[in-house]
Amino acid sequence: MEQTFALLDDTPAAHAGPVDGQPAAARSRRDIYAFIHKALRAAMTDALLAVGRLDAADAREVTATVVRVDALLEFCGFHLDKENAYVHPALEARAPGATRRIADEHRDHEAAIAGLRRKLDALARSPSARRAGAAHELYLALSVFVGENLLHMHEEETSHNATLWDCYSDSEIAAIEGRLKSQLTPAEMQHAMRWMLPALTPAERAAMLEEVREFAPVPVYEGLLAAARAHLDATAMRKLEASLAR
Repeated sequence: MEQTFALLDDTPAAHAGPVDGQPAAARSRRDIYAFIHKALRAAMTDALLAVGRLDAADAREVTATVVRVDALLEFCGFHLDKENAYVHPALEARAPGATRRIADEHRDHEAAIAGLRRKLDALARSPSARRAGAAHELYLALSVFVGENLLHMHEEETSHNATLWDCYSDSEIAAIEGRLKSQLTPAEMQHAMRWMLPALTPAERAAMLEEVREFAPVPVYEGLLAAARAHLDATAMRKLEASLAR
């Protein structure tokens, strides 16, 4: 699975895309944030919607929602850890001070995750008469967390990408990304793929699968294709299959 994840977006075309505020020449550069941030946005909004519509009187629905939010917090946590360990040191090595503000926000996010876990535990343990109040408190806190992260990711995709592109070649950025991915556990990779596959554009998704098909063992490709079938709707899957057939 590590090999699979390392291959998922190693083609420059898969990372290319417009970045607001960047000149046209920069928009074709390798974007280390693009795919994983799409996955995070999808997971965050899914969890927020689940809490917002939660029927607190339904114990099974409460349990399922607690599991969903807990998975989101795990996802956010390992993403923070990997950025701190690999992306920030690379930025600081060639642009000292470039990560100061975002690193402070990462610490704030870690504290927010801890606070959300306490509210999640309170919801899970609340007697039925108090679940609605606990759910509402979680919803408000999660709303703030998601909103702050949306702004935070935009800053990384603009300011941090601009610094990376000034200081590193695309091959160097790919090497940073490869080191980061090599440290992901199989569970972390699988969770990222669960949200990444449906969050990508048809072209991005097809490029990912084509790269895996070309370079990875057949079982690896088939496993990723099975994951796509599990998480894509019929229209998206039809487009993917048409692209792969070509």
